[in-house]
Amino acid sequence: MMEKKKFRLFDAVLMAVVVVLVVESVAPAAAIGPSQFFWWILLLLLFFLPYGLISAELGTTYDGDGGIYDWVRKAFGKKWGGRAAWLYWINFPIWMASLAVLFTGVIEQAFQIKIGTWTSVIIQLIFIVVISIICCYPVADSKWILNLAAIAKIVIIMSLGILGIYVAVTKGVASKFTVSTMLPSFNLKSLSYISVILFNFLGFEVVTTMASDMPNPKKQIPQAIIWGGILIAFFYVFAAFGMGVAIPASKLSASGGLMDSILLLVGQHNWFVILIAVLFMYTLAANLISWSAGVNYVASYAAKNHDLPAVFAKENAKTGMPTGATVLNGIIAAVLVIAAPLIPNPDLFWAFFSLNVVALLGSYILMFPSFWKLRKDDPSTERPFKVPGNKLMINLMTWIPVTLLVIALIFTAVPLNGSAAEVGGKTPILVGTIITILIGEVCIHYAERHDTRTEEQKKNTKY
Repeated sequence: MMEKKKFRLFDAVLMAVVVVLVVESVAPAAAIGPSQFFWWILLLLLFFLPYGLISAELGTTYDGDGGIYDWVRKAFGKKWGGRAAWLYWINFPIWMASLAVLFTGVIEQAFQIKIGTWTSVIIQLIFIVVISIICCYPVADSKWILNLAAIAKIVIIMSLGILGIYVAVTKGVASKFTVSTMLPSFNLKSLSYISVILFNFLGFEVVTTMASDMPNPKKQIPQAIIWGGILIAFFYVFAAFGMGVAIPASKLSASGGLMDSILLLVGQHNWFVILIAVLFMYTLAANLISWSAGVNYVASYAAKNHDLPAVFAKENAKTGMPTGATVLNGIIAAVLVIAAPLIPNPDLFWAFFSLNVVALLGSYILMFPSFWKLRKDDPSTERPFKVPGNKLMINLMTWIPVTLLVIALIFTAVPLNGSAAEVGGKTPILVGTIITILIGEVCIHYAERHDTRTEEQKKNTKY
């Protein structure tokens, strides 16, 4: 008898919530001020909606383990597929390093202690090792971890929203909410945070990697994205509203924003603050576990197709999990946290997080044109779910998100006003981005040079 599929619609919806709902980046978005609501609504309509629909079409039409790599490769060829896979994968170990740094910061806030620099590094390394070990096992077999994380995130988000409304009602609104304040100011600080809101929306395609574990993926994936999208949009806006009406934007920081917000809303350090901190730390680990399946499968798939080095293709013989990519994740993240004390940056979480955002958004710049080109070049392939709309609508749903991604990347990584603060904050991100791209090109070239297959074998490869 065939083994019963393990991922139900309920599990897929909760996975969408876990993957896409990124609690730690709500506060940096709220730091924009009252105009954040303009950006949330605008980007929900112009980015989140088309992104979810396009992910559903691509994920159900081309449902292999390659995900975003496979879509870009089919549309633009091997090298561009390799670039998409690299950017998509490399964001993960950088993100792991940023969350490891944040993890120790939450411990300090929750238990009101000061951890020494190298003690912090040891805790961060333990965090990375534990996550890497868990990621070596199938996510479907650990779905309770993800389901529990979804509940934890909902508790945190609802707490932010409800406490914020209560404080605003009882103590007054922290910021002025008028037409002028809610419209965007288009200053460099606000625009640099737009990438965080875009980052908050990403991850639906990770759900498509679970297709082989679903009884009816062609029906479940669009349903999971639609229902998950509705829940995620509500939770984000609700939390943003609660924080925005109760806490002045000037009191929010990028690294300690969520815990700072809870402390400000509660008014004192008590058991509830500790509870939220514990749930928050758990969600940090769950974020990485839920994303690992997507990024590591994509890298492994690309390596099997000789578009990334062979080390990415190494798998556990029993579980089939991409252990090569997983181990590399841990090594790179460990190197970053060990080197972090030597980096002259007062906010390491934001530095690592920004670099990880740039890499991830870069991969999505390639995804949207791939959807457009595959619609044009491969119209005969059956599409179980098809994005509705005429030619004009398809063009708008492709190129508006691409434009938003490019703008977000520029304002995140490029110093534009020449001030010492901006140059000091963004130059490391820009340099890190250039180094990341160059290393990716070396990896792609290395994989191509060491591809010993004949042209006939390449043509007939199953990957």
